[in-house]
Amino acid sequence: MPKLIRLFITQAAIGFALAGVFVVLMLVFNFANLGHLVRNSDMGVLAVFLLWAFNGIVFGAVQFAIAVMGMADDDDDDQDGGHRAYMPIPILVRRDRR
Repeated sequence: MPKLIRLFITQAAIGFALAGVFVVLMLVFNFANLGHLVRNSDMGVLAVFLLWAFNGIVFGAVQFAIAVMGMADDDDDDQDGGHRAYMPIPILVRRDRR
């Protein structure tokens, strides 16, 4: 399996695990009265599944983005630390007097 695909699957699994923890904490602490709503609804199982699935997609994408951005090489070839001091260039402008 290519390394990038393995990285994506691993980070997505971590994101879905974090989403599971997040949904459980949301229901345990009754955030926005969601715990009460899920316990007293006949569609509570579907609500928990959808909360987990959609939060898992978001958390997995963020986890993957953080992992990919963390793979960047440090290409610091500049002598001045990567910051260039740009000096303004004076431009002579002629104005017609009327």
